[in-house]
Amino acid sequence: MKLSLSVAPLLLSTLVASKSFLFGSQQQPLVDDSLSVPGNNPLEFCADPTNYILAIDHVDLDPNPPQKGKALQIKAKGNFTEEVEQGAYINLSVRYGLITLVKTTADLCEQMKEVDESCPLEGIKDFTKDVTLPKEIPPGTYTVLADVYTQEAKQVTCLKATVHFS
Repeated sequence: MKLSLSVAPLLLSTLVASKSFLFGSQQQPLVDDSLSVPGNNPLEFCADPTNYILAIDHVDLDPNPPQKGKALQIKAKGNFTEEVEQGAYINLSVRYGLITLVKTTADLCEQMKEVDESCPLEGIKDFTKDVTLPKEIPPGTYTVLADVYTQEAKQVTCLKATVHFS
């Protein structure tokens, strides 16, 4: 499974592109505003992001909500407040209702190649990524969790999204 991270929200976008089942035209984000990721998106932080290494400025999706069979543009900006080196990893899970579809760990630095970045990651990162969403996205509720850590197990960020498709 390929997923990307220039700023963590790209994890979600690449999952959409590679697994083709995350977003649909009838998406209704279920969001706790106190943990919402800034911008026009259905993402939220797993917990208070104050101590995360990645400080996300914004993530914007166009269109939001994304639509089946259409191009999705992701614009994101964030600041790595500490250097993130080789060995960093992403714990990713995707559930469809109560069924776990994906549960994997991926090398963060390998995934960065998807957005023309490489480790070490540090400072401000600003990117735009375009993906095409497939038409064949089954209806239902999907929950995605992307938890990112350094090699030393220090949390870079944690993002989640719950979306419903009719």
